[in-house]
Amino acid sequence: MRIGLFIPCYINAVYPEVGVAAYKLLRHLGLDVDYPLDQTCCGQPMANAGYQDKATDLALRMERLFETYDYVVGPSASCVAFVKENHPSILERAGHVCQNSRKIYDICEFIHDVVKPTALPAVFPHKVSIHNSCHGVRELGLSTPSERNVPYASKLRDLLGLVKDIEVFEPKRVDECCGFGGMFAVEEPAISVCMGHDKVMDHLSTGAEYITGADSSCLMHMEGVIKREELPIKTIHIVQILASGL
Repeated sequence: MRIGLFIPCYINAVYPEVGVAAYKLLRHLGLDVDYPLDQTCCGQPMANAGYQDKATDLALRMERLFETYDYVVGPSASCVAFVKENHPSILERAGHVCQNSRKIYDICEFIHDVVKPTALPAVFPHKVSIHNSCHGVRELGLSTPSERNVPYASKLRDLLGLVKDIEVFEPKRVDECCGFGGMFAVEEPAISVCMGHDKVMDHLSTGAEYITGADSSCLMHMEGVIKREELPIKTIHIVQILASGL
């Protein structure tokens, strides 16, 4: 299988180490991975701001860039969910049938559901608390939404179970929003910051040293709270943990 690695623009610009870790991890798993050059934004910021038509050219560009790959895999649940759920309707209005939505996966979803490794060489001797981001939970099924009142399951927890020397925790409000929400953080900053503070404190209550999750955007929001309030916890993308030692 040929994998096209999708690195969202904010990861490329702010957290390139996450993209590097994603590439290393997929290569370690024996996959044929390529990083198509000239990637751009998937269009999520425009659509979230109410200008969905402005995302059309970006969606078409992404279609062309990844058309030869069997799978599109990216380390961002939010951006992957946008392509999967919104690109089809955006492209339909442009007279194009979306192909990427059928083959795109968040990297944790892809490793857990498609690759299914039974072991990893990763070692991370720290306490971590899992952050379940809204898009990952409710659009990609990375964990079970608490409102469904069914037995809880977490693909992130399953994958972290393959890491040596790690201690894994989860906050009391296991899938409560951190308050980022893209444009929500811009339009309602006071509420967004308050939600971010509450979420960080919930993670802190576990005794964890790190907050980890599948969305750098959520981690970035909480990291801002942590730095401003000088709180004793850090953030790290889950793919960096899974790729540790590679």
